[in-house]
Amino acid sequence: MEVTRLTATDAARAARVLGEVRAAALDGRTSKPAPRPVIRESWGRTARGGVDPDHDFRSDLLGRDEVERRRRTSRLRHVLPVLREGLLSLADTTQHIMMVADADARVLWREGSAAVLRKADGHGLGIGSDWREEIVGTNGVGTPLVSRRAVQVFSAEHFVRALHPWTCTGAPVIDPRDGRLLGAVDISGPLETLHPSTLALVDSVAKLAQAHLRELHLASLEQLRAVAAPVLARIGGRAIAVDRDGWTAAVTGMPYTSRVALPTSLSPGRCRLPALGPCIAEPLPAGWLIRPVAEPASAPTATHITLDVSHPRSWTVTVAGGAGSWTHELTPRHAELLYLLALHRGGRSASALADDMFGDPGRTVTVRAEMSRVRRYLGTFLDHRPYRFTERADVEVLLPETPLDLLPHSVAPGVVRSRGGAPGGLLRADGPGGARAGRAEPLSPSPNIPALAPVNGSWSRGEGSPCISRDLGVTRVPLT
Repeated sequence: MEVTRLTATDAARAARVLGEVRAAALDGRTSKPAPRPVIRESWGRTARGGVDPDHDFRSDLLGRDEVERRRRTSRLRHVLPVLREGLLSLADTTQHIMMVADADARVLWREGSAAVLRKADGHGLGIGSDWREEIVGTNGVGTPLVSRRAVQVFSAEHFVRALHPWTCTGAPVIDPRDGRLLGAVDISGPLETLHPSTLALVDSVAKLAQAHLRELHLASLEQLRAVAAPVLARIGGRAIAVDRDGWTAAVTGMPYTSRVALPTSLSPGRCRLPALGPCIAEPLPAGWLIRPVAEPASAPTATHITLDVSHPRSWTVTVAGGAGSWTHELTPRHAELLYLLALHRGGRSASALADDMFGDPGRTVTVRAEMSRVRRYLGTFLDHRPYRFTERADVEVLLPETPLDLLPHSVAPGVVRSRGGAPGGLLRADGPGGARAGRAEPLSPSPNIPALAPVNGSWSRGEGSPCISRDLGVTRVPLT
């Protein structure tokens, strides 16, 4: 029996079946039908996070001032008309509500059926509510943000029992410029209002919103280019005009690069940028004019690189050296690549990285293209042939508490092996040094030790394998 098909024909029966599936998973029993892979993976993350399946514990709602601040600074505000046009008519006619949440899974906007809005208030679906998966379990806002894909959660597929009367369908909204999560859009309603086409509709509207953001980005660069062109024409030497986020509008006297990494708070005057060195920054309307300048050569100093992959939805690389430090937020693909390079300090060929990333050694063109983008902000610290971090840099990696929470969106074989080698399932360990895939263990707030779990201060991988060791909460990847 296919539960997806059953939900479209008999919602009440489907809810009962899924309740039995959830109960079996919580007890560590095998069920037929089995939970869908995306739901099973979410239940595993939720259980490891200690969420109580029978009680709904929430953090407080955000205050009105904080909600307004987040609304003003969120790029999602630019796509609200697109989301409303695509989804509000459905919400009104099918007794649903539309919710738009930021990357922290905080609900910033909410519209739709008045009756369902009143019902939602009693279930914690208000403005400013926290829908992170690690707080309320599997749901139509937090789960798409972790999995980075559209997800429909029907009745007892919600990990927390209090949400079983609901069906939720959500999709992530991703910044088309750099792949960062902006938030999620969700359509929710009583379980009897489920329609199987809702998932495709919500996913399509989210992609329309991303396309609209791309159009706005290109239009803003064109406006900045029109302002900067006369200024650049009068400058002798190197200069580049960028928007407030560092995206290039125009350049003269130097090679084109699509983006320049800017500090969080850039002020007019002298500064040092990772890709350009010492520069002079001058304000432009909606952007900056950056002019690289020469400085006397100085003795090289040791560089410390910290790769932070400890969070489920955001990842960074921080470089600290004699000229100061800077941090760059990573896209999901770049987080995977840098983690694999940190894991294999001896270096990886293009074909080996392709195998690690895609399970196909022949996809070297894709790997080289991505590494070219990485080198735009980290090129000084990366060698090639093979690809690796330079020996002049000391590399540290910040990891999540358990390996199964490492880059949870990733299906790259090299990352999956680090998580324990069994994507979508639970693992059980026969000892600190070895693990194998087995039947599902009970989904409890304190599950059995998984494969590669921190044991005696390290993630054990077995004899002869590289080990990522912990020291006061910071992980270091040694040379292999």
